[in-house]
Amino acid sequence: MIHKCLFPAAGYGTRFLPATKAMPKEMLPILTKPLIQYGVEEALESGCYEIGIVTGRGKRSIEDHFDINYELEHQISGTDKEELLSSIRKLTSSCTFSYTRQNEMKGLGHAILTGETLIGNEAFAVILADDLCHNANGAGVLSQMVALYKKYRCSIVAIEEVDKNEVDKYGIIQGEEIESGVYRVNDMIEKPSIDKAPSNLAIIGRYILTPDIFDILRVTKPGKKGEIQITDALLEQAKQGRVLAYKFQGKRYDCGSIDGYVKATIDFYENFKH
Repeated sequence: MIHKCLFPAAGYGTRFLPATKAMPKEMLPILTKPLIQYGVEEALESGCYEIGIVTGRGKRSIEDHFDINYELEHQISGTDKEELLSSIRKLTSSCTFSYTRQNEMKGLGHAILTGETLIGNEAFAVILADDLCHNANGAGVLSQMVALYKKYRCSIVAIEEVDKNEVDKYGIIQGEEIESGVYRVNDMIEKPSIDKAPSNLAIIGRYILTPDIFDILRVTKPGKKGEIQITDALLEQAKQGRVLAYKFQGKRYDCGSIDGYVKATIDFYENFKH
């Protein structure tokens, strides 16, 4: 069973400057909840109650968010505003939160390796909070992946089809479909040009990783921009047939981009009204 979920949250969020100059991008709100809270709710729904967060400088508000604010609680106690804290109270009472810092920005692979101290020697999930996922008709994306992990017991990446002109923004997989929506990965390339992309199946910010990924990351050489890429480490597992890609049910919003963030806000508002 997967009980631990890691949130890499040390990035600068430069696409949202100046808003993210003093506020973590993971704390940007969609309606009344920050992005990272949606991610933790998805993790808890899937059975992950041990939450590890890899932070960096200027990210203290994330820790404060998942803590009790006694002064605020006292001020709104007994008022109609108290109900507004019910969702965060559920998380703080149901989950444990642990934090470690990534001192240098060396890529997602390095961020995940930094989180090893919070994970230990067991399989775990990874959620990138700026990929907001929502499945109105059933289980959340991570719950779907945990169910798949129980069957196959190997690393799993979530994928979706993207426009061919967008492949250079993602890790792209190549694989054989072994059941509906499930592919055994035999190759993956980080941000390929259109002519070098093996498919238009793009990895998005949901992973289940087996613990040997840490040993692989330790010896993974930096790739583009001098960063350690998780796709390079996963490719080593894929060579042994131990990585699946899952075309998930639901919708994903790229809230790391302004367009995706606005779209998510509008869609969630429309759903919230109804």
